[in-house]
Amino acid sequence: MCIVKGKDEDVCQNYIRVLAVPSQGTLMSCGTNAFRPLCRIYSINGNNYSVESEKPGQAMCPYDPTHNSTAVFVDSELYSGTVADFSGLDPIIYREHLQTEQHDSLSLNAPNFVGSFTQGDFVYFFFRETAVEFINCGKAIFSRVARVCKWDKGGPSRLKNRWTSYLKSRLNCSMPGDFPFYFDEIQSTSNMVEGRYGHANSKLIYGVFSTSPNAIAGSAVCAFSLQDISDTFEGNFKEQSGLNSNWLPVNPLNVPDPRPGSCHNDSRTLPDLTLNFKKTHSLMDETVPAFFGSPILTRVSTMYRFTTIAVDPQIKTPGGKTYDVVFVGTDHGKILKTVNAESADSNKKVTSVVIEEIDALQTNEPIRTLEIVRTMQYDTAKDGSYDDGKLIIVTDTTVLAIKLHRCSSEKITSCSECVALQDPYCAWDKIGGKCRSHGAPRWSEENMFYQSVATGDHAACPSGKMAKDANVVERQGYRDLEYDPQRPFRDQPADKIQFNSENYNDKGPQITPDLINAQYTVETLVMAVLAGAIFALLVGFITGYFCGRRCHKDEDDNLPYPDTEYEYFEQRQNVNRIQAEPKLLPQVEEVTYAEPVLLPQPSSQNKMQHSPKNTLRKPMGHHHGVNSETLFQFQPDSYNNARDNYRGRDNFGTLRSHQVYL
Repeated sequence: MCIVKGKDEDVCQNYIRVLAVPSQGTLMSCGTNAFRPLCRIYSINGNNYSVESEKPGQAMCPYDPTHNSTAVFVDSELYSGTVADFSGLDPIIYREHLQTEQHDSLSLNAPNFVGSFTQGDFVYFFFRETAVEFINCGKAIFSRVARVCKWDKGGPSRLKNRWTSYLKSRLNCSMPGDFPFYFDEIQSTSNMVEGRYGHANSKLIYGVFSTSPNAIAGSAVCAFSLQDISDTFEGNFKEQSGLNSNWLPVNPLNVPDPRPGSCHNDSRTLPDLTLNFKKTHSLMDETVPAFFGSPILTRVSTMYRFTTIAVDPQIKTPGGKTYDVVFVGTDHGKILKTVNAESADSNKKVTSVVIEEIDALQTNEPIRTLEIVRTMQYDTAKDGSYDDGKLIIVTDTTVLAIKLHRCSSEKITSCSECVALQDPYCAWDKIGGKCRSHGAPRWSEENMFYQSVATGDHAACPSGKMAKDANVVERQGYRDLEYDPQRPFRDQPADKIQFNSENYNDKGPQITPDLINAQYTVETLVMAVLAGAIFALLVGFITGYFCGRRCHKDEDDNLPYPDTEYEYFEQRQNVNRIQAEPKLLPQVEEVTYAEPVLLPQPSSQNKMQHSPKNTLRKPMGHHHGVNSETLFQFQPDSYNNARDNYRGRDNFGTLRSHQVYL
């Protein structure tokens, strides 16, 4: 039926996705079961397993084995984040009888779950989803942390199978600055670790983040404090007042009491006002900041992206300082081992040190899971033995175990080389004269072991200039990851991995005086340079002088243009001979203005014939009298008399009326 529904035969198998221990002697297992999830409870009797019960695994296990899901078993209850339908379009956070709102983008908007854990009264889920608050500006993926109360019993009546305590916040993993660069898509989380960072104790969750698949290829590792996450959930809610409005914080005065999202003795007694508010306000306004202020490791590479993470917490070094050693898997089969060298002294600074880049796989398979396991605590030795632990590497086809460190390698022969590793697992044994790992006898005595995770240098290690330069080159090789180990682990058992001296450049550059054969002193070189400069100036001066003599022309021929334009340039040169005041008009003593005046008034019978209006309409071409040529006569000497005989002029200087008033 799975194949008939259009699925491939490979995915139509039974993939175990949930494995938990409900109680001593029992095992819970959930599998995809050919896109029909199924869960079973097994009873364990020695090496025998028998089925106690069986039930459908819907909402507890995904249908598709490739779907990102998570589950955690808490107080005899399974909390899961997965999908609840065959098509994978109904995301859900589920505990038996309780679930998130169905087909509600405000609660879950196409999420990919990557991790979950419990702490105190709450269960936390980490996932990435399409950001509903960014929808007016485009489509984007944000990383989230959500929580539900373990004592949640649902709401009254119609809300009896819905979470009343579900809230979510955004995780901010970005490079700080005026314009932060965000790593928005969370890929994996570690287990919660507790330790001392700076001068305070904190509980941290490490996460692997990356950019979008179609963006600049970048990955980062960020840590988040459980206290910062809790503070965010106690802050302001975020809402959208209208369909096209921006998402803004809710006024605290508008938040009902009791506060939505909190744990209550009996959630079924909550008022409708609180339940209705929580249904439309599950998103918090503030984001969860990165604990150290910035990512502890970033990579921009077209070769690989980070996929998973494992943390070995609070590795104690000689002197009492503790560091979290972080192992990061990639989609290209590599493992990066790193540490924040500032974490023991400050919780606000980051100095990223990449200790190793491990290429332990024979193929470039993506690493799906990393786990750190120990059979006993390393600092509680029994009969003089201790367990350094193993790093379990899981891919689609392989499960591999390797050592957590390579401190005892025979290639590390000096104190400076051992300290330069900046590996919290490794320190130089003063008495034994070799590099040892943590758990060794008298490990915590600083005067017996030399180590410096922060700087990679120790004053007690014998050092000269050449040795110091070699150590610098060696540390740069670890940090910059410019070397290729050429897969030195293929031909060795997983638990017997050693350094490769050719690849790790343990000895550093070999510099001897014989490599430098000095021919000249500094004084000789300076004199040679000065003499060459003076000679070049002299040759240039002589060459220019003779070229100028050879190319000399007569003064008359020194024109910028051909002779045809000589007159133009001569006029330009003689511009000063032009008269200062050119006479545009003949100079007369007085300028007389002529004023047109009307002729004596004609007889009444010719009045209409000689009127201006009639003149314009009918030109008088048939009259040859004195007054037939023109209507006006100019009298230069009668300007003043004419002014008195006319009432006024218009704006153009013409007469307003042609009628003479007697």
